[in-house]
Amino acid sequence: MHLQLDGRGPLHAQLTRALKAAVFAGRLHQGARLPATRQLAHELGVSRNTVLAAYEQLHAEGFVDGRVGSGSYVTPPLQTLRPVRALPAMLAPQSEFARRGRQYHDHARMPGRRIDGVRYSFQYGMPVTNPALTSAWARELAHAAAYTAPSYPMSQGLPALREAVCDYLARRRGVQARPEDVVIVDGTQQAVALTARVLLDPGDTAVLEEPHYAAIREVLQIHGARLQSIAVDGQGLRCDALPSEGAKLVCVTPSHQFPSGVVMSLPRRLELLDYAQRHGGWILEDDYDGEFRYDAQPLAALRSLDEHGRVIYVGTFSKVMFPSLRLGYVVVPAGLRGDFVNAKWQDDFGSPGIEQAALARFMAEGGFERHLRRTWKTLKERRTALLGGLLRCSAGRLQINDSHAGMHLVVWLRERSREEGEAFIARARSLGLGLYSIAPYYLAPPDRAGLLLGYCGLSVAEIDAAVERFAACLDEMWR
Repeated sequence: MHLQLDGRGPLHAQLTRALKAAVFAGRLHQGARLPATRQLAHELGVSRNTVLAAYEQLHAEGFVDGRVGSGSYVTPPLQTLRPVRALPAMLAPQSEFARRGRQYHDHARMPGRRIDGVRYSFQYGMPVTNPALTSAWARELAHAAAYTAPSYPMSQGLPALREAVCDYLARRRGVQARPEDVVIVDGTQQAVALTARVLLDPGDTAVLEEPHYAAIREVLQIHGARLQSIAVDGQGLRCDALPSEGAKLVCVTPSHQFPSGVVMSLPRRLELLDYAQRHGGWILEDDYDGEFRYDAQPLAALRSLDEHGRVIYVGTFSKVMFPSLRLGYVVVPAGLRGDFVNAKWQDDFGSPGIEQAALARFMAEGGFERHLRRTWKTLKERRTALLGGLLRCSAGRLQINDSHAGMHLVVWLRERSREEGEAFIARARSLGLGLYSIAPYYLAPPDRAGLLLGYCGLSVAEIDAAVERFAACLDEMWR
């Protein structure tokens, strides 16, 4: 019996597909007896267990009927089946949302996507490897799995986790919130998507800092917002450039502007709060890494100054623990609470209950604070190593934006164009060094060679080795 295996996946799955194709094509007609398993295994050069597995799958799907002592036969109804005609690889977008998704997001070209084949990568967003956290988290998950109710969790989030978040924010970020103000979400990305759904209609104006976190931009664009980017200077967002007619939403990173690292000054914070109050708009405060400041205590959040309830405060555990956790939180004004909970329910009913319970206990028993202290120390050492290495090899060729905070540095190559910066990145890649342009984080990128260097994922020794390759590229460019 001639069967063509397609080479995709396990052998028994390939054989199952080949036998189905023979039925569809009429080569195995109604009532036909399939070859004995030993015979077919010999003909195809596969094990008998492979053939048995394929026959069992066909029997389970109703393609064949096994008769004891006689063999397996093609069942009567199957002679009328025909293969489903495949749809085109790419259909026209079926909705405006889908059209905007294609227009504004290309998953294969995401900013900061890992460069394959490099030994050292300054990719932003890589987690700090911490064996102590891995072990502690495994224990918390095991405990939570044993004691968490198997029913659906509350859409707003487990009360214990919301209480832990409130306690943490009061001590660390100066934010006074009640558990009923908190909605647990699947990270910053979902927080922004829910905010857009609750607050914006297509065509509404949303303001972004320039530069900004590209994923926030794409979420708002896909939702249909009309975006306006406003430059950031040494004091943060230029509030005097905000649209005079008002903006429905202003998205800011005031404690550590992403990616420039600038801290928004107190006068600018008060000016922004006044703007939102006067125009009936809202402020999305993304406090993505406010915990990690190395020259002083972390600054209080913008929401701690909000007297009129115009700030939607977003925090995430992805940066301080690890990205695959996919848990974050939104502190919402009381008048929007029901809308945010509804939007969360519509999205996914609620975030995973076991992970929420594990995190709540981890925070309540002090494990989270211990992890933060260890991470802060590790990041400070890595930042010092990177900054020192860059200063040594600079020789006036680099402009380093030192923000004394966060998990990355912004570095500009002096008097070099954006095109020359791309050539610099390509040359570094050929030497096994992964560098990342800052250009994707602008709506209108400047014609300057800028780099976003994330240092979380590299040890001090690896950073030293990476800087040596970086210096070699610099020497070549300025030769």
